[in-house]
Amino acid sequence: MQDTTTQHETALAVIPARYASTRFPGKPLADRTGKPLIQHVVEQVRQAKRVGRIIVATDDQRIADAVTAFGGEAVMTRDDHPNGTCRIAEVVQALLNDGQDVGLVLNVQGDEPLIEPAVIDQLVDGLVNDPDAPMATLASSFANDENPADPNIVKLVVDQRGRAMYFSRSLIPFDRDGSASDTARPLKHPGLYAYRPDFLLKYVDLPPTPMEQVEKLEQLRALEHGYPIAVVHADVRHHGIDTPEQYEAFVEMVERQSK
Repeated sequence: MQDTTTQHETALAVIPARYASTRFPGKPLADRTGKPLIQHVVEQVRQAKRVGRIIVATDDQRIADAVTAFGGEAVMTRDDHPNGTCRIAEVVQALLNDGQDVGLVLNVQGDEPLIEPAVIDQLVDGLVNDPDAPMATLASSFANDENPADPNIVKLVVDQRGRAMYFSRSLIPFDRDGSASDTARPLKHPGLYAYRPDFLLKYVDLPPTPMEQVEKLEQLRALEHGYPIAVVHADVRHHGIDTPEQYEAFVEMVERQSK
């Protein structure tokens, strides 16, 4: 299927949301701010000018009911998907089978209630402006409170065309002589992706690859199979919520802002 998205069209944002979580069960429904966490995410994405539709893809009826209650759109998906990308692909395939038009597809994590709408718009524009790339993602400098050596923060390096060369949990590039210029500083990889729908459906059927399995980074599958990934540089300062402690900090921030 040929992508027909233009600079003025909007993208479909799909937010995968599971109830089960080893570190924070029921995270999408945590509501100590007065709203479930998933609502905060949807409300941020709604502010992006390049998003025309938002769907929460879930395998839990409680999450679907919560999304419907605040006026969002939820779609129930299978409960055996290995990752959120496969869950998104199920939604996109169903839309296409139903004869609905699908332009670019955004994969927005369901645990990032502070995601900046302008960054979402930058990512959509970045993929539109690189018509030969089947997908795009972000690169950012590190925030002052982030340690580039932390293996929980994914790093990436880009080539001279601005496309991804590699992603790693290790600190890359390795500055052997301690003389790296600003253009060779480590870059943070925020987990936001844009896909052309035909590639998204192809991608989830690609066999897993060695580096993907070693690093536990599914975006490496595209690179190892020879598909380029456009990289959009943006100033990303938001943090995702992976633990109850991080959620507690988010609640405290919301309470401070409401005073």
